[in-house]
Amino acid sequence: MDQPIRLKNNGQISIVLNSQKRTLYAKDQPNSQAISKEIPPEHTALKDIEDELGTLVGMEEMKRMIKEIYAWIYVNKKREDAGLKAGKQALHMMFKGNPGTGKTTVARLIGKLFQKMNVLSKGHLIEAERADLVGEYIGHTAQKTRDLVKKAIGGILFIDEAYSLGRGGEKDFGKEAIDTLVKHMEDKQHEFILILAGYSREMDYFLTLNPGLHSRFPLVVDFPDYTILQLMEIGERMLKEREYTLSHEAEKKLREHLLWVKTHLNPVSFSNGRYIRNVIEKSIRTQAMRLLMQNSYDRHDLMTIRSNDLTFEDN
Repeated sequence: MDQPIRLKNNGQISIVLNSQKRTLYAKDQPNSQAISKEIPPEHTALKDIEDELGTLVGMEEMKRMIKEIYAWIYVNKKREDAGLKAGKQALHMMFKGNPGTGKTTVARLIGKLFQKMNVLSKGHLIEAERADLVGEYIGHTAQKTRDLVKKAIGGILFIDEAYSLGRGGEKDFGKEAIDTLVKHMEDKQHEFILILAGYSREMDYFLTLNPGLHSRFPLVVDFPDYTILQLMEIGERMLKEREYTLSHEAEKKLREHLLWVKTHLNPVSFSNGRYIRNVIEKSIRTQAMRLLMQNSYDRHDLMTIRSNDLTFEDN
């Protein structure tokens, strides 16, 4: 099934990951049956990134999106070789979603892909937040922001919780950071890629703070929360990588806990993949203390996380 790509009036493409309904809304809908899903052997860069994405849970639609961006860039180069028009499009992106849904991980993979395709000369990722951009006096913010963009040239500047730049009112220096970013997105739009990330509602408001922002992000990607099944798979993969396993009772207890957390906690306060990772790491330490006190170290005990080893963040 197709992932939803919603072409807005301003040319912005909105992509929803892990969506139950996947409908292509572009003007001309291709016949998906006629498109081969096999990647030709010469496209090793795309194959390498797809292999890495394959190790992540719930990234099927993201894999499709990356393949489409790759195809667009590759075909544009072929058009240039044939003497046809092939206008360059800025690839700045906005990632919207709750914490722990894979935004930073995907940003790193995109950097690696674009470096292999010669879209970016380095492909490195510079991670930043409000404190890295906003200064303490007039002119300081613009300089800090310019310095960050300079470090990101040839790669990706990834700003998490970008909406925080819009907090503080008219006298806050965050607006200066936004204005400086908008200017550099235009002046150096093919020299680096800016990815802004944050909660969906706050990012929608953030786009209203500068009239030039909305049109400069051709790709908007929604990262929905993981399902309980996906969270369990993430936990099981983490345990397997560390050569641990859950007992039957521990598996049941963890699944019931995740159901309770997702039912009772505010979605924006739940950290998804980060949450399950913290549970696994704390439980491994609890198991180690239990074995130490029991003085029991046979192979089965060393590998098994029991229900009383599970340690949850809200305890």
